[in-house]
Amino acid sequence: MTQGNMLSPTVKLNSGHDMPLVGFGCWKVNNDTCADQIYNAIKAGYRLFDGACDYGNERECGDGIARAIKDGIVTRSDLFIVSKLWCTYHEKERVAQACKKSLQDWRLDYFDLYLVHFPVALKYVDFAVKYPPELEDEFGAVLPFGSATNQETWTAMEALVDVGLARSIGVSNYNSQSIMDLLRYARIQPATLQIEHHPYLAQERLVKYATEQGIQITAYSSFGPASFMELQFKMAQKCGPLLEDGGVKTIAQRHGKTSAQVLLRWATQRGVAVIPKSNHLTRLKENLDCCTFDLEEGDMEYLNGLDRGLRFNDFVHYGYNVPVFA
Repeated sequence: MTQGNMLSPTVKLNSGHDMPLVGFGCWKVNNDTCADQIYNAIKAGYRLFDGACDYGNERECGDGIARAIKDGIVTRSDLFIVSKLWCTYHEKERVAQACKKSLQDWRLDYFDLYLVHFPVALKYVDFAVKYPPELEDEFGAVLPFGSATNQETWTAMEALVDVGLARSIGVSNYNSQSIMDLLRYARIQPATLQIEHHPYLAQERLVKYATEQGIQITAYSSFGPASFMELQFKMAQKCGPLLEDGGVKTIAQRHGKTSAQVLLRWATQRGVAVIPKSNHLTRLKENLDCCTFDLEEGDMEYLNGLDRGLRFNDFVHYGYNVPVFA
């Protein structure tokens, strides 16, 4: 691990490229404020931005980046931009098409990292019919499964690297068995695995296995249920916010940090990358500044002890029969 731009150290991926350990997550960033949030995050020191076509705000993300480059705050090479292939584009002839569409929205020539969003193929939906397609067609009907295999999709992902559309490729929401299978046929190994990861869902065996294979872990939803309260998910509402946990607050007070910084440091201290978001400038800076202190052994033991196996990002919880994590 080396010191990178501003406050975020970087990690060396198995592709040979450096990735910031702390980035800005673009999920649920509102379209009307997105460009400004991206611009302000760049000004605050963020260099990694994690997006996806499914988030529906890639064009606005691109607007914010274009403005920052135009204003001379950064150059393209200073940034590490991530996007993801949605489930409706898994067929081999659709992968590059989807990647190019996202690049057009971001106003970029290449992605630093392009991920398979979920290891499940759904029926193709044309861009002109509905974009992003999410899990439903233009009439609100749940999409049926597609016929593409994970091997077919990954082979097409590798071709993106061959032609320079992506510098690194990886996966998201894969379990150990899916990774084992992928590694049997992969010509280019996945550089990263992005998963839901917080003290309520530590997924230690998955983290250990992927890390042993040389795959960098990136955590999303680092604050546990915080991102899911507004979705009216009852489990998120009942389990109690991690940011308000008494032990987390005590640890934060002892270190002179915020609860958010403690939760992020729990991950980064073990080499796990994080991609929090905030539309508040002070919290933006605080989240980025989560690698300048170390948690004590007792702190880590307490946080590790919060693991309840609580997964909040699961299609089934929201009424979709797409059992990715079954």
